[in-house]
Amino acid sequence: MKTDLIRRTACAASLLAFALLACDSTEAPSEATGKPVVVTPVFSMDLEERIEASGELLAKQRADVAAQVSGEVTEVLVEEGGAVEEGAVMIEIDPERRHLELDRARARVGETQAAVAEQEREVNRMRALAKQGVASETKLDQTETALETARSRLAGARADLGVAERELRDASVTARFSGLIAERYVDLGEFVREGQKLVDLVTLDPVEVEFHLPEADAARVRVGLPIEVTVAPYPEDVFDATVAVVSPTIDPRTRTLRVRAVIENADGRLRPGFFARANLGVASREGVLMVPEEAVLRRLDGAVVFRVGEDARVTRLVVETGLMRDGMVEIRSGLAEGDPIVSRGHDDLIDGSAIIARNPDGTLAVPRAAGVAAQ
Repeated sequence: MKTDLIRRTACAASLLAFALLACDSTEAPSEATGKPVVVTPVFSMDLEERIEASGELLAKQRADVAAQVSGEVTEVLVEEGGAVEEGAVMIEIDPERRHLELDRARARVGETQAAVAEQEREVNRMRALAKQGVASETKLDQTETALETARSRLAGARADLGVAERELRDASVTARFSGLIAERYVDLGEFVREGQKLVDLVTLDPVEVEFHLPEADAARVRVGLPIEVTVAPYPEDVFDATVAVVSPTIDPRTRTLRVRAVIENADGRLRPGFFARANLGVASREGVLMVPEEAVLRRLDGAVVFRVGEDARVTRLVVETGLMRDGMVEIRSGLAEGDPIVSRGHDDLIDGSAIIARNPDGTLAVPRAAGVAAQ
């Protein structure tokens, strides 16, 4: 009796142990498959960004003054770095010769005027004789043709007189505007030809700064907008400028907008050619989508991120990026707030790859409304 009880107890214990073993085997988790990655959600924030651009100072007015006539430089009245007033004579190119040519042209006009007067008298005489039947119509036609020829010669002589007067004026090279002589290219006694550069004339008050803005900032600049400008020689000084020109088109190669602003320069400290930085102030934007910089891959087709789906697989997306700040990148299109994206471990991922999602602290990612499935 006692032996049967011991046998039944041992059998029951064996069955219980087998049942527990079977239960353990059915409840053991299966090992997850996929590439381990770190997942971060897309988040939004308010940004204040300073709009800045680099450029160059330019002379508001600049002219390469060239010779309008050929001849010897007989007088030089300016030096490099010197100031000239509008209308002042800078260089004389043999004006004496032009005076002689002008006198000859005037004499030619007087000669042709006398020839026209004489021919007019001859025509009048022939017309009177023709009425009396003494002169033939042929003779009258000949005298009238001679009169037209004389008048044409007079018109040509007057045109030559005008050219001589213009050359005399051009022999005295004058400043078209007030400014400074940046460079002089000829000396006294040198023979110059028409079109040869003589001096470089510039104005230093005011000066202009030219710079280019990204296409995204094109709407934030307008004519009349006050801006601040700094230059390398005076890094501690800020110069006030006013936008004077905004290009009506975007450069198709660089996708930038050309802008010019005017700066008063009464003390002459600013010089054309200085490197300059233009500060257009601070712009505030709300709800800007941001992701970690390391989450964005640069590929041939653009900026690429991998978004994680509910099935623990990734989708390859090409996105438009914007501002970069403190290790974060602005996402302008392609993602929504809360979208889970792969921030690390995505170098060899392809569209549809299976992943094991982990949070930045190493823990398994918890399922969320955006669709990340915990492994």
